[in-house]
Amino acid sequence: MSAPTAGTVPAISYNSCRDRHCPKCQANARTVGSKRVARNFCRRVTFMLVFTLPHELAPLALQNKKILYHLLLQTSAATLLEVARDPKHLGAEIGFFSVLHTWNQKLEHHPHAHCVVPAGGLSLDHSLWVHRTLAFFFPSQCCGGFFAACLSSH
Repeated sequence: MSAPTAGTVPAISYNSCRDRHCPKCQANARTVGSKRVARNFCRRVTFMLVFTLPHELAPLALQNKKILYHLLLQTSAATLLEVARDPKHLGAEIGFFSVLHTWNQKLEHHPHAHCVVPAGGLSLDHSLWVHRTLAFFFPSQCCGGFFAACLSSH
C-alpha cells in the first residue's frame, strides 16, 4: 500500500465490514477510485446520459429482473442510436457503452442505465467524423420523449 499523497486523508473505519457496497466502509475507496477514473477517462470529450426506469415499473423489476433490465438497456440504446441518426440532432452513427445500476447511493431500489457517449460519431455515409459542439449531447426532452415511447411500445 502506498503512502497517502499530500492533501488526501486515508479513511479510518473502525469495525469495518469491508463490504464493497457498504457506504461507510468503502466511501474513501470509491472517492479515490472515482478520481483516478476521472483523471484518465475525462480527458476525452464524452457525455454521460442517464435513463431511468419509470418509478411505476420499479417494483415490477424486482420480480422480473431479467426482462425489465434488458428492456431498460435495449430502449436506452435504441433511443441513443435513433436520436443520433436524426440530422436535427447529430446526423451520425454513434458508439457508446452502458452500465446498469439497480440501486442508488442510499441503497434504495432505483433501476437506471448510465450511457457514456463520445462527443460525435461517424456521418451516415461513414465518410467523416461529426463533432458535437454543444455543451449537451441531446436535449433531454427529445431523449426522454423517445425513451418513453419506446418503453410504452413494449
